[in-house]
Amino acid sequence: MDWFYAQNNQQKGPVTAEALISMLQQGHVQPGDLVWREGMANWQAAGTVPELATGVPPVDPSLGYFNPVAAPAGPPVYAGFWLRFVAWILDFFLLFVVGSIIGFVLGFERPMFNPHRGFGNPAFNFGLMSIQSVMGAVIGWLYYALMETSNFQGTLGKMALGLIVTDLSGQPISFGRATGRYFGKFISEMTLSIGYMMAGWTQQKQALHDIMAGCLVLRKR
Repeated sequence: MDWFYAQNNQQKGPVTAEALISMLQQGHVQPGDLVWREGMANWQAAGTVPELATGVPPVDPSLGYFNPVAAPAGPPVYAGFWLRFVAWILDFFLLFVVGSIIGFVLGFERPMFNPHRGFGNPAFNFGLMSIQSVMGAVIGWLYYALMETSNFQGTLGKMALGLIVTDLSGQPISFGRATGRYFGKFISEMTLSIGYMMAGWTQQKQALHDIMAGCLVLRKR
């Protein structure tokens, strides 16, 4: 069956499956390059297509992560919306507790809980809440970006449910990609959270911010 692949926004092919696997092995086609054949609903990253798995070099398991396509256990298992939602709840409460402790230590209690501090001064209250918001965003960014680029490949909430974050070829993601994924969540939220819910119906269970950053959330095997 003939295959097509895309590089530099150009469609190439057709080629046979054997030729495409050979190009993957030689590095002429990357695991993240999109491929398609008749019968597939959408273009997919070559590294996520089980039929082409033999063309993806296996990853040394001693590194603490794995290539879910090249692994002998079979094709990748994508994490659905509800699993990811539970992981998000766990992380939310963790960050809330940590943020509250840091805010208390630094004296950034909200005015509503401390009527003697800034009470009756809207400008002071607004400035204080702005600082809290920025601090919360920075803490969340560092937490998600550092955890997802560590050997654990996921936050504590994801780890509790056996989930990891990878790129489209099943490899660990860089700090830059994790940063883009985190801030992309604001766009997912601005769409009335439809961007989050997309993880329930997209082919690879990707939310909008996953698609923007080129990431997958997988279940560990």
